[in-house]
Amino acid sequence: MATKRPAPPNLQEIALQAGKVFATTPVSEEALFAGRMGEIRRVVDAINQRGRHALIYGERGVGKTSLANIIATRLRNPSREVVAPRINCESADTFSSLWKKVFSEVDLIKKRRQGIGYQLTVFEETIKASEVVPDNVTPDHVRRLLTLLGDEKLVVVVFDEFDRITNVDVRRAMADTIKALSDHAVDATIVIVGVGDSVDDLIAEHRSIERALDQVQMPRMTRDEIYDLLRRGAARLGVNITQQAQLRISLLAQGLPPFAHLLALNSVRTALDDGTTEVLVPHVHSAIKKAVASSARSLLSDLQTATTSPRKGKHLYAEVLLACALAKTDPFGCFYAADVREPLSKIMKKPYAIPSFAKHLNDFCQPEKGPVLFKHGVKHKFRYRFIDPHLQPLVIMKGIVDKLFTEENLDDMERAAMKAAPAL
Repeated sequence: MATKRPAPPNLQEIALQAGKVFATTPVSEEALFAGRMGEIRRVVDAINQRGRHALIYGERGVGKTSLANIIATRLRNPSREVVAPRINCESADTFSSLWKKVFSEVDLIKKRRQGIGYQLTVFEETIKASEVVPDNVTPDHVRRLLTLLGDEKLVVVVFDEFDRITNVDVRRAMADTIKALSDHAVDATIVIVGVGDSVDDLIAEHRSIERALDQVQMPRMTRDEIYDLLRRGAARLGVNITQQAQLRISLLAQGLPPFAHLLALNSVRTALDDGTTEVLVPHVHSAIKKAVASSARSLLSDLQTATTSPRKGKHLYAEVLLACALAKTDPFGCFYAADVREPLSKIMKKPYAIPSFAKHLNDFCQPEKGPVLFKHGVKHKFRYRFIDPHLQPLVIMKGIVDKLFTEENLDDMERAAMKAAPAL
């Protein structure tokens, strides 16, 4: 009897599914969540200790919201129901509106008795916790209700995009709440998530709460974490992203999950258009132009503002910004002027010293150029980083599209990356 051959994969269906698997929005499904084990453990450890709370902070686009989405799936309690509302903060939110949102997602059991003498019947009714708090919610109202809920539920409240709250009174009230919950050892946890460099950026003038907060700084993803992300998505789709293609995507994404997803999505679809489920480096290269075209218009506008000049002649803004994007950085995207020298020399095919591009770096930090870079530190030791980290991989890909940066340059980067830190 002839062996029945498996049906060929439906390439159109895979292409459609790829948009779900490699979505550029935050991950909510644990099977697609990659890496970040150290950060997950630190947040879960805070949740498991009475009086401890957590602050997750870092650059935009490094996966803070995805981590917050996954936290609830890692919580297990045999004796209590796990309740983990995640609230997206808005600039207009007040302290009361934030907690009204939280308590509207928490159920309470209301009991009432009816009857005469010994013939009493107990009725149970489920209501929302928001129905039992006043219109003007205070930190003490929150403390008392969370104390009550803690007897029967494991409550973890996540406030995402907390940096959007600019009202100092709201931030101070949240800090007062964290302090009160910590001082009274209430068995409930607040997790603050937002863009910032420290606790001072996200919680106003309440240094005493630092003792109650586990501060979890989210770095960019490592190359191996990007590999894990790509392999999980490829396995889900039934395609194969070759190791060399994975390396190319990780280099271009610069540790930012949204760009790893964007490049993977376009690379997979390019391969499928070629009639294959094997994603190769040429498919990644073809995907770059599509990824640039589908980038946010605001980013493309920022790029144009930064790299154009009314001055006649060669001004090198595009080349220097590309060199900044290619510069060696720490896990949080920071680099020194000296780190720009080597990539700029490769782009220009001749040696460049720091004084020849120092003005460009300073200009990129000025309003006339966006600004697109932020600098901190002292003179001669300034550190720089992209204000919007999403601009960094876009600058690299646009440089390739505009032929400022070649395939050979990328090959050199890959060899240097592998030599510096071989993949696990």
